[in-house]
Amino acid sequence: MKGPYEVVQRPLLTEKGTRLKEEGNQYLFRVARTATKIEVKQAIEQLFKVKVAEVRTLRMQGKVKRMGRFAGRRPDWKKAIVTLKAGQSIELYEGV
Repeated sequence: MKGPYEVVQRPLLTEKGTRLKEEGNQYLFRVARTATKIEVKQAIEQLFKVKVAEVRTLRMQGKVKRMGRFAGRRPDWKKAIVTLKAGQSIELYEGV
């Protein structure tokens, strides 16, 4: 099993993420591509000392980027939408 810092790579601060936080107590994270929902739930609970109600994951396709005449591709990645139980919050996001 992977450690929590290997599963959760970083929080995602986007307009959609801010709206989800305000409306539904949901937070966005970039996670390892091989991480399962159970691993994400355990990692978030361990890192932030909160109770997770639900985890939804999305596989994001890497974008094609050009540098002059050469085309390259960014790697694929995985995003997790974590819903916390009522009354819970993650302090990292407060004041954002």
